Amino acid sequence: MNQFDDDDCELKETASRYIPEGGLPVPPAKMSFTEFLAWCNEDTWAEWVDGEVVLLTPAAVKHQRVSLFLSSFLANYVLLEQQGQVFTAPFLVHLPEPVRRGREPDIIFIKQENLGRLQANYLDGAPDLVVEITSPESLARDRGEKFREYEAAGVPEYWLVDPDRRQAEFYHLEANGRYHLSTAGAAGVYYSRVIPGLGLKIEWLWQDPPLSALEALQQMGYKGRP
Repeated sequence: MNQFDDDDCELKETASRYIPEGGLPVPPAKMSFTEFLAWCNEDTWAEWVDGEVVLLTPAAVKHQRVSLFLSSFLANYVLLEQQGQVFTAPFLVHLPEPVRRGREPDIIFIKQENLGRLQANYLDGAPDLVVEITSPESLARDRGEKFREYEAAGVPEYWLVDPDRRQAEFYHLEANGRYHLSTAGAAGVYYSRVIPGLGLKIEWLWQDPPLSALEALQQMGYKGRP
């Protein structure tokens, strides 16, 4: 039996300890990240914080509308431009030292050159862009705890979108390792620092009915690669 077989056996043994028949109750004790991966599945929205499982609450309609529009808009643009890939929750991000947390951001973007960090069911390292869409339950965590974690982990760009207040904030990491707030221009358009050529009109986020990704790309003046 080689090292990979040993790892598989370890995961199966761990899973049998944490996955009883009939569901996934929150484990009573702390676990390693490997144990967390074995315990969690595609239908369980949870994060790994200081060795403990934190369950996430279901998203509201307005949250879903913003998430679906943004993920579609970003994914279509970066695929057309061959700049990388976009992933949406539930998809785990294992933040690097010194953070050591397993988070599930609403949306992440990974540059083409960093796609090698992708594992079978999580990203090992910092995404190039993280988007968190807040809810009343998550607002303090997204603005406080996660803000500090993404900053410390070296996430180059962090978007914080609040559907309740119709407010969007965009932070980019400066040379000193601190986030700096960037604002939209006079036309209400924010241009990403990590996705060249991408402009996001803030009012698109709140349109009802939602704008399609194709309409947004057309309004942005996108004509495709030559």
